[in-house]
Amino acid sequence: MILEPIKINNINFSNRIVVVPMCQYSADNGNPTMWHFGHYQQLVNSGPGCIMLESTAVNYSGRISTNDLVLKTENNFKSIKRLVSYLKNFKPTVIGLQISHSGRKGSSELPWIKKNCPIMQKKKRWQTFSASSIKRDNGWPKPKSLSINEIKKIIRDFENSARLANKANFDCLEIHMAHGYLLHQFFSPISNKRTDIYGGSFLNRTRILLEVARTIRQVWPNKKVLGARITGSDFLKDGISISDAEKLALQLKEIGLDYLCVSSGGIKPITNLKFYPGYQVHLARRIKRKTGIIVRTAGLIRNLAQANKIINSNSADFVGMGRKFIYDPTWLLREMKKKKIPLSVAPQYLGCF
Repeated sequence: MILEPIKINNINFSNRIVVVPMCQYSADNGNPTMWHFGHYQQLVNSGPGCIMLESTAVNYSGRISTNDLVLKTENNFKSIKRLVSYLKNFKPTVIGLQISHSGRKGSSELPWIKKNCPIMQKKKRWQTFSASSIKRDNGWPKPKSLSINEIKKIIRDFENSARLANKANFDCLEIHMAHGYLLHQFFSPISNKRTDIYGGSFLNRTRILLEVARTIRQVWPNKKVLGARITGSDFLKDGISISDAEKLALQLKEIGLDYLCVSSGGIKPITNLKFYPGYQVHLARRIKRKTGIIVRTAGLIRNLAQANKIINSNSADFVGMGRKFIYDPTWLLREMKKKKIPLSVAPQYLGCF
């Protein structure tokens, strides 16, 4: 089942395995570098049905680090389009892009220098923004609470990135509403203490999420695929619950999104989330059964048998994996050969399989 094809709108997925977005922190002024060309080429040749490019900021203040991808300017667009065109030379893999704004999570140090740490050098760091002026954690700077005019500008930035992503020939677009990014910061009562139309009630806290979704739905082609990554639970007292996520999911489905990737945690660096194989599957299952929308799950899914069980139990429609494709790039091709599924391998490598 996991290796069977599926079609969403006019987009054909050769199987249900998705390489989830993995930040590379290797961009140059927001643009892809040679690292991205090699990294994503290897993933295309590894056999998944879809590859989601890493979280890409809708403007420069929305980056996590100085080395994040950005899709804001004409130069960003031309650079990313070159990458997409390059990848489509190899195999007919669905290529998607996740767009985001980091909010108070931004101005962070590169993780291999110091993980979960803000940039300390004054010349390199920048002002961050959030729903409310609440620090991400001890030791982090206070973000600036966004004005309504600034919120409207960010919504326009999301729209601009969506338009550019379409022109760059992406097949799929994913709006990042989870993992402690800006849209999650508005949704979570832990980080949103506003008293205007963007804070307080569930309706107000989801307002910007729905405005972004509606705006992008108007400019993203119906023949392509549009989704969002949402938070199923904050795993913190007084945070987002699965019931909140279900209500948000129903609204996003009504707007016309094609799928949801259900994640969790992230509003603070440390939560009560417990990690174990498939630790987020139960959240995806709840959303799928409540809404009927196409759902993707991810999180310590380590092998094909586990992925198959998730699909066969109707817990999700797609399974996301990341680290496994880096650690063992040909694992899926070997599994496909064992099951006598036709391999789409570069002719130069056929003799190896």
